[in-house]
Amino acid sequence: MNITEDKMLEYLSKALVVVAVLVIGYVISRLILALLRKILDRSRMDGTAEGFVLSVLKVIFYFIVAVTALGTIGVNVASLITALGAAALTAGLALQDLLKNVVSGLVILINKPFVSGNILDFEGVKGTVEQINIFSTTVHTLDNKLVTIPNSRLTSNNVVNCTMVEQRRVDCTFSISYDDDIDKVREIILNLMATNEMILKDPEPTVRVGEHLDSGVQIKVFAWASPDDYYEVYFFLQENVKKEFDKNGITIPYPHIVIAKE
Repeated sequence: MNITEDKMLEYLSKALVVVAVLVIGYVISRLILALLRKILDRSRMDGTAEGFVLSVLKVIFYFIVAVTALGTIGVNVASLITALGAAALTAGLALQDLLKNVVSGLVILINKPFVSGNILDFEGVKGTVEQINIFSTTVHTLDNKLVTIPNSRLTSNNVVNCTMVEQRRVDCTFSISYDDDIDKVREIILNLMATNEMILKDPEPTVRVGEHLDSGVQIKVFAWASPDDYYEVYFFLQENVKKEFDKNGITIPYPHIVIAKE
């Protein structure tokens, strides 16, 4: 057997080892990923987050298999890993804002401070969460606009979730004249709220005096409703309290400008 044949056999054996390691590593990786998928399914993780986590783990497993295969044939994997690490660090510095959004997206998808369908109030944007992606969250505003918000902003600032609770308090403020009977006003508003089925009986609606203003007395009205009925209850009170005041002779004061005659 000559040298050329020896080299060919050596290369062939190395190739077979690489193929064997790749095949075995691939099979083991698939089995581990299938097991992790079942575990994540039982944890009820959001589908987007689950897909992202499994994709990242798949890349990591395949990279380990490839490095192991190269190591079995004498390739200096330490220098290769060092070079790849340096490249990853450089890319990470250049894409740090993007990576922040990715990490924040995972935090949102795993911790679930809000989910699709919730109503959010964030930095003047109020609407329904349309979609949560790895990089950003899309909110469908109440006036029919789509707003895309980077995930890093949502995790680093205060976000008001209006629908994660079963009940929301509807706050309304009205003014009456100092000549009006406060007890009568309270009775009128409570009777009105009793006619609306969307206003919950428990907790009970409340009518209180808020402040003594220059032009009248401020009346605070607190009513409880489900999150879906919040605006219906709010507009119901705003419209019908005025109508009931008119029927019962309750005065809603407003500023008057007196112009003195010369």
